[in-house]
Amino acid sequence: MASSGGVEGQNNPAFDQDLDTPDNPDHEFAEFGAGCFWGAELAFQRVAGVVKTEVGYSQGHTPDPNYKLVCTGTTNHVEVVRVQFDPKVCPYTHLLALFWSRHDPTSVNRQGNDVGAQYRSGIYYYNETQNRLAKESKEAKQLELKGKIVTEILPAKRFYKAEEYHQQYLEKGGGQGNKQSAAKGCTDPIRCYG
Repeated sequence: MASSGGVEGQNNPAFDQDLDTPDNPDHEFAEFGAGCFWGAELAFQRVAGVVKTEVGYSQGHTPDPNYKLVCTGTTNHVEVVRVQFDPKVCPYTHLLALFWSRHDPTSVNRQGNDVGAQYRSGIYYYNETQNRLAKESKEAKQLELKGKIVTEILPAKRFYKAEEYHQQYLEKGGGQGNKQSAAKGCTDPIRCYG
């Protein structure tokens, strides 16, 4: 394997496929990068059939990254939401529809005021069906937009869970203590704040 971002060698665990498995064998994982992971996570928490969400870092070249390091822009990680879902209740296509509705997929390394490679748009798939559906959804979304979609669609690499304070951040109240509902079906506007 060639050097990537200054990390040499074939034994870099950050390049490994995400081999974690859902808690229930009938469930699947899905993973998305759609800007700041706080708001994206809350949106997915509200979906019927989503049984668990976690935020973290993936697609980079540095093993065991932390938030401060990812924010330097030197690791190439994406802030991602890993969703565990029951496909009998929530088809993967529902998650894709939410993903496209939550951010601007034509914006390179930026969502609103958040700028940097960690905020890039991405769908990280766990199987070939997810890959196919993601590509089909991207083609369909492109027909609706004037700008070119820059969303990357790649296999899910090793998932590094973010620090505990980032998990369900907006549901817990964020930095201001204003808790937001994660109830299934909630349509309250999602307010992102540090």
